[in-house]
Amino acid sequence: MFNLPPLNTDTIWAILNDQIDDATVNQLVWHYLGYRYDYSTDIWDNSEVAAEWRDEYPQPPDFIENRPPTVKLTRSIPPANKQIAKEKLGFKGYKIGEFGPRQTRRATAANWLLSYWEDHINKAD
Repeated sequence: MFNLPPLNTDTIWAILNDQIDDATVNQLVWHYLGYRYDYSTDIWDNSEVAAEWRDEYPQPPDFIENRPPTVKLTRSIPPANKQIAKEKLGFKGYKIGEFGPRQTRRATAANWLLSYWEDHINKAD
């Protein structure tokens, strides 16, 4: 697929600190949702994407530019993990006046990725 950074706390912090570009943040979320780009056919393969995502978003959505897919991403985080970035990383959030929709959506992506990592990857270790 794409040359993605590993899913770990350094990557989550890099997302929160705006050290990873928006395209890579999107690609990370797409990857862990199950979207795969097929270079031989030049189309997205969504066969591994859960139906609730695939039905609404047959093509991977832009989570940074568009609010609706980010709302869905937020709602898909298990209740126990809603504050995982604060609990696991000590992330204090952004200061009022220093953030906008883009930073909020990046924080949502970071929180979702950390939740995914905790529930799917970290448990397997």
